[in-house]
Amino acid sequence: MRSLNFVHRISLDFTGTIFPHAICLGDADNDSLNELIIGDTSGKLLVYKNDDSKPWITRTCVGMLTCVAVGDVCNRGKNLVVAMGAEGWFHLFDLTAASASKSDSSSQHEFLSCDEQRPFFTQHIPANTKVILISDIDGDGRCELVVGYTDRVVRAFRWEEPSDGADAGSGQLVLLKKWLLEGQVDSLSVNPGPEGLPELMVSQPGCGYAILLCTWTQQDSTESEDEDPASPGSEGPSRDVLLHLTTGRIHNKNVSTHLIGNISKGSKEESSKCGLFALCTLDGTLKLMDSSEQLLWSVQVDHQLFALQKLDVTGDGREEVVACAWDGQTYIIDHNRTVVRFQFEENVNAFCAGQYTCKEGKNSPCLVYVSFNQKIYIYWKVALERMESTNLIRVLEEKADFKNHLKALGVDAEDSAAVKDLVASALYRHASQ
Repeated sequence: MRSLNFVHRISLDFTGTIFPHAICLGDADNDSLNELIIGDTSGKLLVYKNDDSKPWITRTCVGMLTCVAVGDVCNRGKNLVVAMGAEGWFHLFDLTAASASKSDSSSQHEFLSCDEQRPFFTQHIPANTKVILISDIDGDGRCELVVGYTDRVVRAFRWEEPSDGADAGSGQLVLLKKWLLEGQVDSLSVNPGPEGLPELMVSQPGCGYAILLCTWTQQDSTESEDEDPASPGSEGPSRDVLLHLTTGRIHNKNVSTHLIGNISKGSKEESSKCGLFALCTLDGTLKLMDSSEQLLWSVQVDHQLFALQKLDVTGDGREEVVACAWDGQTYIIDHNRTVVRFQFEENVNAFCAGQYTCKEGKNSPCLVYVSFNQKIYIYWKVALERMESTNLIRVLEEKADFKNHLKALGVDAEDSAAVKDLVASALYRHASQ
């Protein structure tokens, strides 16, 4: 296992306290460049842009924020920012206009009136929200909002516009389905199933997961609500939950588990319909599986893992699995079980990974750590030439003109001892002179 040091880092000012899921990366203002979005326990929504240490935009919400997300939740062809409060308040922000106005302003941090800081839409849904997901979970091409709660419940909502199509803020969230789980919900994700159709997955304690069936796509309109508790708008707990345990022997069936799905396999293998997903537990177990339940690898580490992300750090189209521990130890694992690790020097309050635009005017892979010392640290341009260990000879052999140079020097490329001597002579004998 190799240890790494990343050198490109910026620090951002942050004086609040945040929940683990109140942080995300995404294109908040629809300029094709990603921002960092954070919600704190005082109800402030903060958006950081580029390498500025101060928030680019601050908005005010009702109650303490437990989770944030960016996506086309209204299915209008543009991203909106969603902020969920613990008391059940759903806040919707459109920052596209803010981006346009600030590009015309000489001041990056202009004063906003109270009305400008408020969301353009709010709605009250059941309280005690814990984690949210914006994604197409039923394969109809439209995004849904999925909310996980602290009482082991998951609800799916869809944004519905009035039939007359009045104004932009006249729609509302409509409940599609409610599921009741056996264990605590720590992660929500969507992964392509064996047939290539999206499957809604939720993590379950003990390195388990459940697939939640979106049965509103199969409902007969003649069925009564009493016979069909899963009909849209119903609050009755559903049994459309397929529970999976990834191991026959569970050391701690109550251990907290996180999940991330739809891990890219790269262009060479995208023809396979089965999606890849990863699991991690607080006691240090990491697993990569596909949607046919085949275990691809399992890794055990001696750190408490509390966050799981995916990130293409090599630029080959394959996304690596990224897991972070409370003490800052971060593991990056590829599809072949090659592991590299990075030690962040402080304890971590919250973590995320993804694409962020820092200094070069384009998105680059990054790791984001929220510390306990009122700082957020972003390691940007997190790029590795390769995951596996190698040596100089192998790297040189991959270069097309290496053999030509050897031939010009009278060295047989097949004579490994002679090649090693030549490289050693070039590196060390000249250096010692």
